[in-house]
Amino acid sequence: MRFVRLFLLLALLPLASCTSGKDPDTFEFVSPGGQTTIHYPVAQRKKVANLKGQSLREPGKDLSLADYSGKVVLLNLWGAWCGPCRAESGTLKTIADSGRERGIRVLGINVRDNPKYAADFVRDLGLGYESIFDPSGRVALQLRGIPLSAVPVSLIVDKQQRVAAVYLGAILRTDVQPTLDSVLAE
Repeated sequence: MRFVRLFLLLALLPLASCTSGKDPDTFEFVSPGGQTTIHYPVAQRKKVANLKGQSLREPGKDLSLADYSGKVVLLNLWGAWCGPCRAESGTLKTIADSGRERGIRVLGINVRDNPKYAADFVRDLGLGYESIFDPSGRVALQLRGIPLSAVPVSLIVDKQQRVAAVYLGAILRTDVQPTLDSVLAE
């Protein structure tokens, strides 16, 4: 009887792996060789999950990455508790302000945070771009493979909602602007 159960379990195992729910056309982050900056050629880009949640600035208002379709988006995972996030906030503000007329947007995802601290962070630093409030990290987990322990993390999402680049750690404008401009020109 044990042999029959073991046989059935082994026979069903391949079927279970086929129905894992992973879509081969959906972005999943892998850091080859531990790289912290990865650029994806157009032919290798995968669509990002439709990230959506409540606005940090306007509780009750829904935000979605899909709202930015047709725009180049600098998607930034951050937390008010994160020192490097504070350090890069000026860069994100500058990119958001200077890129708006050109079709570049910044969208934040505030992870593992207290709503008051996160709102104070945005207000005190004068950040005018939207952020999805994601205290549980569930929205960010849809970015399969992105290490939430590496916050801040930034992704450049092209006009077709595909990931063009990933940056682990705080960014400077000189790090991302050439890629933003290149993706915008596509």
